[in-house]
Amino acid sequence: MSEFCKGCGVKLQNENPDALGYVPSLDSQYCQRCYRLRHYGDVTINMQQGIATSQTLDKINELDGTVFWTVDLFNLESNLVSRLNHKLPGKEIILVLTKRDILPPTLTDAKIKAYLERRLKEDDIHVKDIIIAGYMTKDGGKSEAVIHEIEDAADRYAKNKDVIFMGMANSGKSTLVNKLLGSKELTISRNPGTTLDVIERDWHGRKLYDTPGLENDKSVLSWLPSLELKEVIPTKPLKPYICQIYEDQSFAAGGLARVDVVCNGKASIVGYFSLSLPIHRGKLADADRLWTEHLGKMLSPALDENLDTMKTWHAPRLKGKEKMDVVIQGLGWFCVSGDIQEITVKAHKGIQVTFRKAMI
Repeated sequence: MSEFCKGCGVKLQNENPDALGYVPSLDSQYCQRCYRLRHYGDVTINMQQGIATSQTLDKINELDGTVFWTVDLFNLESNLVSRLNHKLPGKEIILVLTKRDILPPTLTDAKIKAYLERRLKEDDIHVKDIIIAGYMTKDGGKSEAVIHEIEDAADRYAKNKDVIFMGMANSGKSTLVNKLLGSKELTISRNPGTTLDVIERDWHGRKLYDTPGLENDKSVLSWLPSLELKEVIPTKPLKPYICQIYEDQSFAAGGLARVDVVCNGKASIVGYFSLSLPIHRGKLADADRLWTEHLGKMLSPALDENLDTMKTWHAPRLKGKEKMDVVIQGLGWFCVSGDIQEITVKAHKGIQVTFRKAMI
């Protein structure tokens, strides 16, 4: 008999079918929620915004071990935790950058590390090392090389200590842990909030702890219904959306965000989004009408019914040949450059929009 679910860590119970941890029989190894997720992809109990980040960090602080912090490179801005060292006092942190295989190969590992070192400094985050990971959904030399690098880092930094894996929901943490353990025990899905409590496993003479994904309610992933998440979460290498513009234009990422560009001459717009998410381009003068008539129809998926419920963001002015990323957290980003006078972004009021130096 298992007291806790092997897939998500929740305590098993057979009294309330509508509550977390329910099993028809206490002899089961997986809760009913995990069973439905693993076999059918069904989300019977939605935990996208169900576990407070502070609660998870408290549990991590109670554990004695070196932290391996998984950060999704595609969703970098929504995965960073400002002043993380102050929230995990005394913990040594190794940064593991997941989903490397999603980004274009033209972005080298050296450039990724240099970029991350600068971003970590901006957010006052200090890590002992940076490991670039990817390829975890496939078997082969590349994924095995990452596993060996993490094992070596555990021997080097953790020494006789245990290791704790933490990261934002949907950062690829449990997929990575499954690879490290050489098993498929942990439940994985595209739905944030899959892991519900700390899961303990034996690993190379030490304890390995998988923890619930940290919650970020400023990310698209915390707001979209589960059936629509597959449209915005990339599973294949990105194919940038590229265009040159010479007049004012509007770009819609489905019906979730709109980027309006006022230009004085030639400008370049490059979009990095899931291949399943449609990008619509049109004249800025006609954008409001199109948004009003097609939001939730051609412009989908969508969280809003009209422009009135959306928040407006204004980007800083570009200088010279500078390139800037307009990041819609959890969704993707547009890289903009050229002779641009003004950039305005409209997105659901719960979603954070970030303007950063171009990553690619």
